[in-house]
Amino acid sequence: MHEIEKQRNTLLSKKIIEGLKSRNMTGYFAETKEEALAKALELIPKGSSVTMGGAMSAHEIGLVDALKNGDYKFIDRDNYEDKHAAMLAAYDADFFLSSANAMTDDGILVNIDGNANRVSAIAQGPRKVLFIVGMNKITNDIDSAMKRARNIAAPVNARRFGLSTPCAKTGACMNCKSPDTICCQFLITRYSRHADRIHVILVNEDLGF
Repeated sequence: MHEIEKQRNTLLSKKIIEGLKSRNMTGYFAETKEEALAKALELIPKGSSVTMGGAMSAHEIGLVDALKNGDYKFIDRDNYEDKHAAMLAAYDADFFLSSANAMTDDGILVNIDGNANRVSAIAQGPRKVLFIVGMNKITNDIDSAMKRARNIAAPVNARRFGLSTPCAKTGACMNCKSPDTICCQFLITRYSRHADRIHVILVNEDLGF
């Protein structure tokens, strides 16, 4: 990311954080991955039970490794023989980690999902949800956020998971009904009914897809 872009993001982050505040959510801004990691660990008390959806951004800042190797109860579904049980355990966790497929500059989060375990946990269940969001995910409005989620995030993730969807082959959303589609559920988080539940760490780097 160019230095001029970083400067612009630093200014824009103030608007985003104010937008989150108006939606009963809490935002933070980190200039680097290292700052983001430090803030995340500051927010998650030791001993907390923590799980996650498919949040590449949490991996990229080093948060997943820190939780696995630290004094936390990390629920790693990759180590569960029963994946369904691991997903159900997320609903009673202290913290659920996620990223966003896109986010508007006034604080609305947009996510799409195939199995719904991620979007359902964002909406209800875990005591707190912690988003790690690179500034590359920020858009002007919900329409552009949806376009980003469907035309950038979905095709890349479909290829990452080795799925046979039209977008994995063309690089763009075809509004498919493929058996492999990961665009089954769409969640728009525009307000949090519960104060102090949703926290968003904005990172001034390109993270995730």
